[in-house]
Amino acid sequence: MQIELTEDQALVLLEFFARFQETNRLSLRSNAEFIALSAIAGQLERTLVEPFQANYAALLGAATARVQEGYEGVAPGVEVKRRGRWARQS
Repeated sequence: MQIELTEDQALVLLEFFARFQETNRLSLRSNAEFIALSAIAGQLERTLVEPFQANYAALLGAATARVQEGYEGVAPGVEVKRRGRWARQS
């Protein structure tokens, strides 16, 4: 799969992800970040057929397991479910 971005979108997202690495917080600081992320989301929505399949939850669960395989612990910014509620790892 290929996702295409403009040079400007790529630069804006590079800064967005660099800021996340430094702060462990995902937050938007400009409309440009929202627009660049929306461009990726739009391409995924137009390309993927899995969200429309009856077994989507199982497909997503399997994909999630494969992508995070080998990662130790909880990544920065990830919320975990505790007592039925989502909370950030401290």
